[in-house]
Amino acid sequence: MLHLRLISPAARTDEVVALLRRTVGTTHLAVLPGAALEPAGDVVLCDVAREAADDLLADLRALGLATDGAIAAEHVDLSLSERADRAEREAPGAGIDAVVWESLVDQTQEESQLSVTYLSFLTLATMLAACGVLLDSEILIVGAMVVGPEIGPLTGVSAGLVTRRPGVALRSLAALVVGFPLAMLLTTAFALLMTALGLFSEERFSAPHPMVEFVWKPDAMSLVVALLAGAAGVISLTSAKSAALVGVAISVTTVPAAGHAALALSYGRVSDAAGSMTQLGVNLGGLLLAGTTTLLVQRAFWARVRARARGRVTAV
Repeated sequence: MLHLRLISPAARTDEVVALLRRTVGTTHLAVLPGAALEPAGDVVLCDVAREAADDLLADLRALGLATDGAIAAEHVDLSLSERADRAEREAPGAGIDAVVWESLVDQTQEESQLSVTYLSFLTLATMLAACGVLLDSEILIVGAMVVGPEIGPLTGVSAGLVTRRPGVALRSLAALVVGFPLAMLLTTAFALLMTALGLFSEERFSAPHPMVEFVWKPDAMSLVVALLAGAAGVISLTSAKSAALVGVAISVTTVPAAGHAALALSYGRVSDAAGSMTQLGVNLGGLLLAGTTTLLVQRAFWARVRARARGRVTAV
């Protein structure tokens, strides 16, 4: 269930309440007349099943609440209510499968901003990956994958394309296009510093690294893994199963490839860097393709589910 907190101009409250009453999957409706001060208006509260939330949020936007009032939604972790159980049964589809597009776009916007925090995580992850390559350490490579924040903007590009919000897609794409080169540049400087301090060396870089050589040797399986991980990442986000994102992050070698490329460039090994850059491109492209395709399939599926539900209501 989602809990909605709405601020409605007094003149529109009756229309808002009527909309909530006729929306299948809503319950626990409450109206607090005149309770809102900024913006001024009535406060309307209700709970709605996740599978019914997307259409309801769109209808509330159409009533102008996002402009003249406010719409806030939060997940309900526990609801002990027979009415809530009935609302979930009546709503079409399964709640865990539902996509709340407004929530997805809002989440990806927050995680794909070209902020100091985003750049810091991406740079530190790339530096960790460089250390993992030089030490031939799978543990450090996995750690770098988990620290890397690139899943957010990758999903943001897909969500922006599917929802036809170019601003979201371009902002997320900028985080990738600017973030990775900057992280690699700083990692190259880091590698040069470590070499000057005697902690890194070209001889160590040239030595065999059997545990992590997959990072700079792309093949057909690299694309397969990226496609599977991209689909899993989107499903985990849309179903609010964020724990699965850790597995997605560990599955693809975006940050490790960037770390190896930066390390190779610091020693002038252009051919080695080219292999890593190819791996990076394959993974980013595969993630974007799979993520966008998965969202398109989900959008088409839920459009069909809701159309059938409307058909049954009309027949009754």
